[in-house]
Amino acid sequence: MTTAQPQELDVQPTPLALLLLGREADPRSERGVECPGDLPSPSDPDLVARARAAKEKLGDKVFVLGHHYQRDEVIQFADVTGDSFKLARDAAARPEAEYIVFCGVHFMAESADILTSDDQKVVLPDLAAGCSMADMATAEQVAECWDVLTEAGIAEQVVPVSYMNSSADIKAFTGKHGGTICTSSNAERALNWAFEQGEKVLFLPDQHLGRNTAVRDMGMSLEDCVVYNPHRPNGGLTAEELRAAKMILWRGHCSVHGRFGLDSVNDVRERIPGVNVLVHPECRHEVVAAADYVGSTEYIIKTLEAAPAGSTWAIGTELNLVRRLANRFASEGKEIVFLDKTVCFCSTMNRIDLPHLVWALESLAEGTLVNRIEVDKETEAFAKLALERMLALP
Repeated sequence: MTTAQPQELDVQPTPLALLLLGREADPRSERGVECPGDLPSPSDPDLVARARAAKEKLGDKVFVLGHHYQRDEVIQFADVTGDSFKLARDAAARPEAEYIVFCGVHFMAESADILTSDDQKVVLPDLAAGCSMADMATAEQVAECWDVLTEAGIAEQVVPVSYMNSSADIKAFTGKHGGTICTSSNAERALNWAFEQGEKVLFLPDQHLGRNTAVRDMGMSLEDCVVYNPHRPNGGLTAEELRAAKMILWRGHCSVHGRFGLDSVNDVRERIPGVNVLVHPECRHEVVAAADYVGSTEYIIKTLEAAPAGSTWAIGTELNLVRRLANRFASEGKEIVFLDKTVCFCSTMNRIDLPHLVWALESLAEGTLVNRIEVDKETEAFAKLALERMLALP
């Protein structure tokens, strides 16, 4: 009896595999690097006082933005809170602020840099605060996708629509190819505009928001949608499938919202009779279809503000926001619970903690510019074009 010897396969690891293994670097990716210098210890009892003192010393020179998903210890120092686009616009409306400290993730800081003046400097307290969804569509992958659409003979019919949760490179691609940006609040308006410009839409990078908007809000069928997988030849689609589709959805998703399943909805309804299920449109289609209410983070907040006392809500979005809302409305007799039994924070958003914020503010107060996010001029011009198309939506 002989034993077959394993054959050596000539398999070369992909650039993405090498990146994940830490053996290669991608300077244009969302993945960041360690902060230079020494961070304050998380156990430092004076962190709050230090942040307050540094912010006070900077005065009107600094404007701190806090995304809804940030932890409370950081939110307390935000001058304004909101979603990514609202915060970027708020920064642009404060031209006297020399420093914009964005407590969010990388693509959000890029958007703020695109919309603010050249005199303003955008700072991200931790460069490693990226976004897994934005990372799922690189400029090289999207350019290859456009080549596939061109070979299928449909590129001239396709209008790209990119979610705000995308890198500056993807926004620039969108602007360069006649498309627009959308938020979770105006995705339907963006798609209506796009279908007035062309016959098909390439929706980047969140397949769920694209599908939910097309099917739930615009009356398309699931058969009108195909999913382009950048890790498969030709996106895993035939030319015939591409020609038949109205919505070409990029295979991307939010790691937080994508975890909610139909089981989560069924379970919470069984545990809490009469509960209202309110979810973000980045959730899977079956979750959105089973929910009572669907909308952006701003919609979620406004819905809970208007909810009657004594009502009960299960929320399908990031846990920091859900917990903050539960505490805020408890005194009004509103019960607010997390949709899933498993605790789930946005891990990259949570990289912005109090030590990083203190380090950034103290560095600026000492005259040292750190962790600046700066988009190159060509990318900025095309990305701004796509954003301006969104601002002009009817």
